[in-house]
Amino acid sequence: MFFLKRNKPSLLGLDISTAAVKLLELSKTGNRYRVESYSASPLPQDAVVDKTIAKVETIGNTIKAVVNQSGTKLKHVAVAVAGSLVITKTIAMPASLTDEELEAQIELEADQYIPYALDEVSLDFEVQGRSEKNPDMVDVLLVASRRENVDDRVAALELAGLKAEIVDVESYALENAFTLVLDQIPGATPEKTVAIADVGSTMTTLNVLYKGRIIYTREQGFGGKQLTEEIQRRYGLSYEEAGLAKKHGGLPDNYLPEVLEPFKQAMAQQIGRSLQFFLSSSSHRGVEHLVLAGGCSSIAGIARFVEQSLGIPTTVANPFINMSLSARVKPQSLSNDAPAMMTACGLALRSFD
Repeated sequence: MFFLKRNKPSLLGLDISTAAVKLLELSKTGNRYRVESYSASPLPQDAVVDKTIAKVETIGNTIKAVVNQSGTKLKHVAVAVAGSLVITKTIAMPASLTDEELEAQIELEADQYIPYALDEVSLDFEVQGRSEKNPDMVDVLLVASRRENVDDRVAALELAGLKAEIVDVESYALENAFTLVLDQIPGATPEKTVAIADVGSTMTTLNVLYKGRIIYTREQGFGGKQLTEEIQRRYGLSYEEAGLAKKHGGLPDNYLPEVLEPFKQAMAQQIGRSLQFFLSSSSHRGVEHLVLAGGCSSIAGIARFVEQSLGIPTTVANPFINMSLSARVKPQSLSNDAPAMMTACGLALRSFD
């Protein structure tokens, strides 16, 4: 089974992306969150391929490293699989069924909705509430992924001495974290149509939210790896050296106009293209605000650049802006990584469901 619903104990949010492993531990007092520990560590290029774990042992060792760096004592984890590896389906079921009856009924009917043999998939469901079409029915979200996508993450965590308590879906984790950036959007209400463009290492994912729920998702093969490879090619560096130079600077004067500027233009074009696909497939009149997330959102001045290119008010995601920090968290490091921590943050929030 997937583990969409299981808790408590307190959970670490652990995001395994193509480029890095990111760890976050939150606590909560009243309505205020506090960052207890956080850490991020890069991954070799071949450890995660097309959102699928290719090297479980490498991931396990990197998880162990981020746990040690962070100083956390927690052992239970919320982790996620990519939306592209998941099949989701909302089905209507009788409201009169108990949880046990619902589970039995879904297992009987699941093969209608899933194009794999049931013994090859991890499967879970979550009741969403009464159906708007029929008050005698409830809408049930069915989630399935090939078993190895879940098992590989669980195995990597076990190598690091951790236990997977929840296996979520990245887009749901992002939706969960969106509540923390909502008040950074001028005049924001849940009724606004807001897009989150998550520009990572190899993939740009556009999620459009309405009333706090994702109504559209699109993935494109574009990300910061292309900028790293151009730096590598242009300046004769190794991939690792190029990645460090991209993050910490020290490149020749022609880097900004000849390398970074074209990348920023390409990034705005990719986001604009995804927004056009949304508009052409939806009855919504448009996106009222754009939030940038992912590692590429740390490029200086990128929000202003994208806003001017697309004509949509744009901000960079920072889910930690209203949080206090423990003494072991370095504010500048967390601030630099904040846009890339949205998924980890949404997972860490599962502690408080």
